[in-house]
Amino acid sequence: MNAYGRQLLTAFRFLLCATLLLGLAYPVLVFGLGQAVAPAQANGSIITVAGKPAGSSLLAQPVTGDKFFYPRPSAVDWNPETSSASNLGPNQPALVKSIAENRAEVAKREDVAPTAVPIDAVTAGGSGLDPDISPAYAALQVPRVAKGNGLSPAAVRQLVSANTSNGLNAFLGQPSVNTTTLNTALLQARVAH
Repeated sequence: MNAYGRQLLTAFRFLLCATLLLGLAYPVLVFGLGQAVAPAQANGSIITVAGKPAGSSLLAQPVTGDKFFYPRPSAVDWNPETSSASNLGPNQPALVKSIAENRAEVAKREDVAPTAVPIDAVTAGGSGLDPDISPAYAALQVPRVAKGNGLSPAAVRQLVSANTSNGLNAFLGQPSVNTTTLNTALLQARVAH
């Protein structure tokens, strides 16, 4: 075999190895890790109720009344087409006014002192669509939600606990409560009750 033939055979073997490693083994590995680490993102985030799509576990939904948990405020009115933050700085009068108004509204709705209202209850997230709230904000809402649904506070706290991220999901941040999945679980518990 001449030098040209050996180089061609070497190039073909390299192509075969690279194809198996980078075209097959690597994608299978990344897919498997995605399934293990982030199943909602890997398998889709659509939540179904009675067999019909009801929302996405990755997006907050606006709430009114006393029967559901409120997500963080949204700078984009929960519109996924315009996902963004408000871009207001901490010293801007518009943000200071918005926080004060939100704090008074949440304090009145939850029947607590304004100083008891957690910061995530009065400020929007970076995307304006984040369904996650702090466990403190969820705990603040438990009495109202329990009363509004005719459930015991202990039963509602158990639903909050079941929808609180922990372990690997909270590894890079802090524990949080997904209001979309929590409200879906609450709706199902209300129907079962």
